[in-house]
Amino acid sequence: MEFNIEIIGLLAAVLTTSSFVPQAFKIWHTKEVKDVSLTMYIAMFIGICLWFYYGVHIDSLSIILANLASGIIVLSILFFKVRYTKK
Repeated sequence: MEFNIEIIGLLAAVLTTSSFVPQAFKIWHTKEVKDVSLTMYIAMFIGICLWFYYGVHIDSLSIILANLASGIIVLSILFFKVRYTKK
């Protein structure tokens, strides 16, 4: 039986992508974004977009799925940051 290395990629994808969920949920629940770094999440989103492009280019399902999901979550955090920042 041959081991499929893509399983490791999918496991890594689930773990790293899910790491954004608690932050997004906390912001959504409390509407508090004072301590959220806009610069960090913009840089993260750009990096995620580049990883997604790379995953498409090399046809890696784990990279594509992880970065698609991460991109959606990080984009929601950016949306919350802009929406809930007191002017």
